[in-house]
Amino acid sequence: MIRHIVLFSAKDKAHIDQIIEGLSLLTTIPHASRIEIARNSKRDQLGNDIDVVVYGEFASELELAAYKAHRLYQESIRRVRPLRELRFAADYDVARDARPDQPKQ
Repeated sequence: MIRHIVLFSAKDKAHIDQIIEGLSLLTTIPHASRIEIARNSKRDQLGNDIDVVVYGEFASELELAAYKAHRLYQESIRRVRPLRELRFAADYDVARDARPDQPKQ
């Protein structure tokens, strides 16, 4: 399983709802096993620059590629890109890349 996590900050905090609305298009793309769009609760004591989080799960890298090639993905980019400042993305294969909990020392 591939986990796809994307973090966004808004250029103007007044546009966060519009960013969430534009990203919500992603939830209708059929290639994901799971897609969540959420406003960051900003409870971290060290950094709260991120406004919106996209979390997705995909059965394979092929499914993730099909998701990114979908026309609604491109439409979401068209709507969100002018409103966002930062965008950070991370993808990893749970079976290959995730490390089990390490014992505490």
